[in-house]
Amino acid sequence: MPEFGFLEGQPFWIVYFALFGIVLCRAQATYWIGRGLGAGVTRSRMGERLGPRLDRAKRSIDRYGAPVVTLSFCTVGVQTAVNLSAGAMRMRFPRYLAAMVVGCLIWAGLWGVVISGLVGTWWTLFLGSPWLAIGVVLLAAVAVAALVLRSRRRDRTPLATGDSSTTVRPH
Repeated sequence: MPEFGFLEGQPFWIVYFALFGIVLCRAQATYWIGRGLGAGVTRSRMGERLGPRLDRAKRSIDRYGAPVVTLSFCTVGVQTAVNLSAGAMRMRFPRYLAAMVVGCLIWAGLWGVVISGLVGTWWTLFLGSPWLAIGVVLLAAVAVAALVLRSRRRDRTPLATGDSSTTVRPH
């Protein structure tokens, strides 16, 4: 992985805790930027108009947001939006911190083992045979597309029941 090249050849625990520190700092920065933006919105005319609805949203995020924060670290792209939103909605910091630390531990494990292994293997393949590496990516994209289409088609097919009426599965 070029962006983490300084970790190449290091023992796993150094890689893991370095990645943990990186994501911890990034998530904290995103949360506090969101906190500042949220304070501005709350004091604005839009915040005054939203009034009780904004307060209700803040209470909901504070109450139910911790699992969302933790699970967002298993995604790509959503993580930043969730951390920013948690800050903007002023999620209580102790609750956010606990959820974020668990998420950071998960993220460091995913990147340190699974994703870095996949990326490293693909990069080695690319250096040896760029066309084969591109073919692997295309094959993976076709497989994912086929799985998505199959899932959507299955959701549209009638349930197997005794009568001949056509019912569609609920989503």
